[in-house]
Amino acid sequence: MKNFALIICMLLVFGACKSEKKEDIKVEETTKEEFTPISASDMETAVIYEANIRQYSPEGTFDEFIKDIPQLRELGVKIIWLMPVFPISETKRKATGGADSKFASEFPEEERSKYLGSYYAVTDFTEINPEFGTKEDFRELVKTAHDNGIYVILDWVPNHTGWDHEWLKTNPEYYTQNEDGEVIHPKGTDWTDVADLNYDNQDMRKEMIEDMSYWITEEGVDGFRCDVAGSVPFDFWQQAVPQLREKKDIFMLAEAWEPELLDGNLFDMAYAWDGHHLLNGLAKGEKNLEDYEAYIQKISKDYDDDDILMNFVTNHDENSWNGTIKERMGDASELMTTLSFTLKGMPLIYSGQEYDMDHRLKFFEKDSIPKTKGNSWDLLKKLGKLKNTNPALHGGKNAASYKRLDSEKDILMFERSKNDETILFIGNFSDEVNKIAVPGGMYLDYMANEKIELKGDAFTMGPWEYKILIK
Repeated sequence: MKNFALIICMLLVFGACKSEKKEDIKVEETTKEEFTPISASDMETAVIYEANIRQYSPEGTFDEFIKDIPQLRELGVKIIWLMPVFPISETKRKATGGADSKFASEFPEEERSKYLGSYYAVTDFTEINPEFGTKEDFRELVKTAHDNGIYVILDWVPNHTGWDHEWLKTNPEYYTQNEDGEVIHPKGTDWTDVADLNYDNQDMRKEMIEDMSYWITEEGVDGFRCDVAGSVPFDFWQQAVPQLREKKDIFMLAEAWEPELLDGNLFDMAYAWDGHHLLNGLAKGEKNLEDYEAYIQKISKDYDDDDILMNFVTNHDENSWNGTIKERMGDASELMTTLSFTLKGMPLIYSGQEYDMDHRLKFFEKDSIPKTKGNSWDLLKKLGKLKNTNPALHGGKNAASYKRLDSEKDILMFERSKNDETILFIGNFSDEVNKIAVPGGMYLDYMANEKIELKGDAFTMGPWEYKILIK
């Protein structure tokens, strides 16, 4: 009887433990934050990351990139922009770039396999490049990003297709043709590896929108970065974007500068091309702070208050064709990167930038970025945290205010403020030591993580030195 009673007690205790365990799981499930579509508040604090899957790892696969998605949160990343993930045409596959570019077919047969072609010569808008993995691998990438509170947008190529796209066989009228009825590549370009699309054809437009919709409704992507968006007729975007937004709230980035693309509910963000060229010029001493002020005045005039510009010191085109950050910006690299995070807008990180990458990635062949964390990782981590958490760096549709303060020659000083938070940026835009007088008060020197008291006395700033002071 004693043994029977003991067994009964043990069963009761075991049952209670099982009930408690089930209850604990239920609580965890109900408290887990649900991933929701992108919102205006996300855009205020976001850092966007351009992922070059081919070059991100020696393997060049989705699986390898997925492993690092959780740590991208450390850099403040809220949006991942995937460079084109679609199959690449074999016909007219490029091996080299520039005006004298060559096709892979022009090289000895034993060499051709190393020429992988341009991501932007798309064979099929609804399939995955097998070099990167499978569609299931892609879905795992999107899921992992979403599980980490990060949105995923696809690089879309609406202006042209590769020469192997099925439309060339089934619907040649979808393409621009010359007077002899031959399909041509985009006029005025050396993009000979792609065929120009004809936007006078309404059926082609319809299929393009259907293909874009597929990725939103079936694969869960959160928007698009649209290649050469300004070269596509404006009325197509007026037609397409509202239909896409009916599916869910999405983020739309235009590779363009035209302000009208940001009107109404079309694109959320455009490229700060003029701002990028300004940063290069400032670093090289070819431009000065008068040029900077002219730029600020121009964008204030050309763009509405709720327009967002993407600020960047590098991207895939700049790195491969115009040089690394170090090549273009030299000792001013860190200052220019910091400025890109503190100006109104959204900052971009390009694959490898976080690892101090100092070489030009090959565009048509396999290459690989470094994966050792150093100065750039630490810098971007601090800047990303500040961007994510301090309202004074809001850069979206309800951006923090901007006020430039008077300062000495070659010194840029401005305030950003919102919700009773104020950040003071100070930068020495010269290769010489300079002295600067800062308004008195107690500040947190953010990068040094120490409180300082300034009494209005001038202090010394070294060449290309900067400070972020939080009031």
